[in-house]
Amino acid sequence: MKKTYKIEVDCAACADKMEQAAQKTQGVAAATVSFMTQKMKVEFADGADVEAVMQQVLKNCKKVEDDCEIYL
Repeated sequence: MKKTYKIEVDCAACADKMEQAAQKTQGVAAATVSFMTQKMKVEFADGADVEAVMQQVLKNCKKVEDDCEIYL
């Protein structure tokens, strides 16, 4: 399953950090973050609990970029 989320991120380097954090989250098969469009695209692993995974993605992104936001 793939979903797209609106995000708020300050710069391209921050978007890259968020992308890496999302990709390392258990339950995420792939993730891309676009600073230009302010969107995060996430492909979930089979059988993943989408809401729980996205809560963890948000926590992981806030660890590397504390002022970022993902609108779930």
